[in-house]
Amino acid sequence: MSQESTVPGELGDRALGPVEVPEPGAVTLVVPTFNESANVRRLLHRITESVPARLPCEVVFVDDSTDDTPDVIREAAKDCPFPVTVLHREEAVGGLGGAVVEGIRAASSDWVVVMDGDCRHPPSLVPELVAAGERANAGLVVASRYIGGGSGAGLAGGHRTAVSRGATWLAKALFPRRLRGISDPMSGFFAVRRGAVTAGVLRPLGHEILLELAVRGRPRTVTEVPFVLRDRFAGESEPTAREGMRFLRHLAGLRTESPLARMVVFGLIGLTGFVPNLAALWALTEAGVHYLPAEIVANQFGVAWNFLLIETLLFRERRRHRHWADRTARFTLLANADLVLRLPLIALLVARFGMAALPATALALVITFVLRFVGTEALVYLPSRSRKARSTA
Repeated sequence: MSQESTVPGELGDRALGPVEVPEPGAVTLVVPTFNESANVRRLLHRITESVPARLPCEVVFVDDSTDDTPDVIREAAKDCPFPVTVLHREEAVGGLGGAVVEGIRAASSDWVVVMDGDCRHPPSLVPELVAAGERANAGLVVASRYIGGGSGAGLAGGHRTAVSRGATWLAKALFPRRLRGISDPMSGFFAVRRGAVTAGVLRPLGHEILLELAVRGRPRTVTEVPFVLRDRFAGESEPTAREGMRFLRHLAGLRTESPLARMVVFGLIGLTGFVPNLAALWALTEAGVHYLPAEIVANQFGVAWNFLLIETLLFRERRRHRHWADRTARFTLLANADLVLRLPLIALLVARFGMAALPATALALVITFVLRFVGTEALVYLPSRSRKARSTA
């Protein structure tokens, strides 16, 4: 739930009244913040110096802070000649990306510029971002560190530069068509034409909101403007292993949007399941267990491994449709049914259609794989009828 307050500069020291909708300006600056109380006053000062004389604007802070950042923003806004809105979220749904989406929904201007609240993105570039978008009739304008005139100098330390470059390479390798023309898909500084994006199609996870916009939003035309990343004005921000895993999950979710892509990933995950399966089979047979019961038990290790990866990488966004115990039971039954179905199917192909054992086995593996994928998607990760009924009621 969000708490909204609007603080136009001309209100001076008067008490805040009811929520007001700012007059439409040429651009809305959306600034997601988390405990940036030491930075936001400086940021508003820089915006005041750089933007109003050249471009009418409003600023929307979407705040997930646990400190006094909202109060500092409201106090600093009294000296601003433009409207400043604070949307404080009680739950940080979607992380920074979710905050940006909420800010886009709240914007009243055709152009929305997204920038960080730590003063690393220069507000003086805002007019150029909008002008470049108008010149190119673009839906998205990216402030890039990786084109001529740009620099990532504000990334403290070689390891952060390496992480950023590696994430950029991985994203562009996975989405060569969607990210064509975007040299810096990890940039947090960009302008988007509000009419060019439907907020409802976005499902942000963490910091990579530009990647989300480019892949799911599919803007028709993209252009870039170089920028130099500055040092933080105050405080520190270090990438964590948790953020890295969230980035990888986000990439996996974006990459498996289509059924064909999901099937390919499903198959690759299934192949990795042979490792725990064979390891368990070797351990059990070495311990003297007969190979038939050993095979049945070892298969469960592969099933558990596959289920863990599928839950984490492939169907993470659909886990809410069913309870974890229900999903586990259904997946286990489907995975073991594969063994029961495969042998009779091979016998049928050999006896009825005269196929040799090897091609019959290969065809049976393909058929049961497709059936297992379709069954997993339909019976494990699609919402039940009762849940569908509740969501549409």
